[in-house]
Amino acid sequence: MKNLVKNILSKDDLTAISQAVGEVEKYTSGEVRVSIRQRRQWSEKKLSLEEIARQEFSMLGMANTKDRTGVLIFLLLEDRRFYILADETINTKVESGTWNRIADDMSQLFSKKSFREGIICGVRSVGKVLSANFPIQKDDKNELPNNVHIN
Repeated sequence: MKNLVKNILSKDDLTAISQAVGEVEKYTSGEVRVSIRQRRQWSEKKLSLEEIARQEFSMLGMANTKDRTGVLIFLLLEDRRFYILADETINTKVESGTWNRIADDMSQLFSKKSFREGIICGVRSVGKVLSANFPIQKDDKNELPNNVHIN
């Protein structure tokens, strides 16, 4: 099987995405992660995309942030699908449909094969939502890595 990640994103693209994560986290106490998977694991064949994203969220330690303010942008390349998953604290303050609107914007860019731009658009949009609801705090620490997790 060919490497789908390398087919759509260069090292420069991954660096730019990681930098975008770092930039948005300067304005929020929230944590943003991007995780890209080539394909489902055999044990995940019957799981929904949301269930797989929840497993990834947990595996990346995103539920362990101090204020439960993590957001995962999870891409499953072989399925050509992605999911935005926010921790429970965020969902108590964010308007219903917010993540779907961001996903729609990302999808439009993905349909034009603008994968780097689509992911960065998603990161920045998530960052705007987080900074509005969870502004940066004086004692804020970067609790999670900014790099793109590739599995």
